[in-house]
Amino acid sequence: MNRLLGAVCALPPAIAFAAAFALSTPLPAQEAEADPAPAAPPSAFGKPDPSLVSGGHYEADPHHTLVEWSVDHLGFTPYFGIFGDVAGTLDIDPKRPEQARVAMSIPVASVTVASAGLKSHLLKAPASEGGKPDFFGPKPEDARFVSTLVRITGDQQAEMTGNLTLNGITKPVTLQVLFHGAGTMPPQMGGGEGLGFDATGTLKRSDFGLDFGIPMVSDEVELKIAAAFMKAAADKPGS
Repeated sequence: MNRLLGAVCALPPAIAFAAAFALSTPLPAQEAEADPAPAAPPSAFGKPDPSLVSGGHYEADPHHTLVEWSVDHLGFTPYFGIFGDVAGTLDIDPKRPEQARVAMSIPVASVTVASAGLKSHLLKAPASEGGKPDFFGPKPEDARFVSTLVRITGDQQAEMTGNLTLNGITKPVTLQVLFHGAGTMPPQMGGGEGLGFDATGTLKRSDFGLDFGIPMVSDEVELKIAAAFMKAAADKPGS
């Protein structure tokens, strides 16, 4: 022990202090049982597995279907907003995904942006009676997208073209669609099958009569969509 203390004293002061502290500190008693490993998080109900898609008629989940739009503002930054509360339907046969059909309704009046002033401008009435509003006006009709063609482009990927009606004008829009996941909800959450996709696309707002501020605010609008669909649980025999 004396030799050990002598060796410690021969060390540089900072290291000698740390070594002496370590020697003088009793080791904690070993616990009888090790703490159990943390429980693994519960697995997601949906998985990126197309075999889990049973097919049929699905209703859009308005609480988890979002349409994000983004424009370039003055060349400095992108600015984005969101449409929620989206309603609609999906009819799909997993054996013939190219025959899938989608019809969606998007409430323009409930547009969400970070700036209260911008939202007021988007929904502002025209300056004069009978004039044209800068953007949507105070009582805009819901936008509507109805698919017309689906082309499979890769593993779990497709290109969907449809007619978008916005601001009273109908034009074709093409979306790149990626399968996100499918699965069955637990009984306590109502059961039924969930199905979801990601989609992206672009459009020119001037095509829909929304040309205010161009080119300071870009004509091109980028779209990023999260589309969730649900199918009610099948009735049990005899129920």
